Amino acid sequence: MTATQLTVDGPSRGGKDWRGGRCASQNIIPSSTGAAKAVGKVLPSVNGKLTGMAFRVPTPDVSVVDLTCRLQKPAKYGDIVEKIKEAAAGPMKGVLDWTDEEV
Repeated sequence: MTATQLTVDGPSRGGKDWRGGRCASQNIIPSSTGAAKAVGKVLPSVNGKLTGMAFRVPTPDVSVVDLTCRLQKPAKYGDIVEKIKEAAAGPMKGVLDWTDEEV
């Protein structure tokens, strides 16, 4: 939760974002973020190639990334999944994980 997120359902502050009026303790709220711009400043090779969004999630100790990519070369879904699993078991162990279970 953030200081600007409502703790009970009601109209959002300013009335511009109807999703922002949902109760913070029981809903996943799509929001904006400056993270994609920050990544572009740290990694100039991806500057201008990323966009981002945030989710306000009512849990204190998890994070979610919704990553959408446009690839230069065709790739099969299974191949992408395998690369993610390899990274999760190898160099990104403890940071990245994968599940195909219903969550």
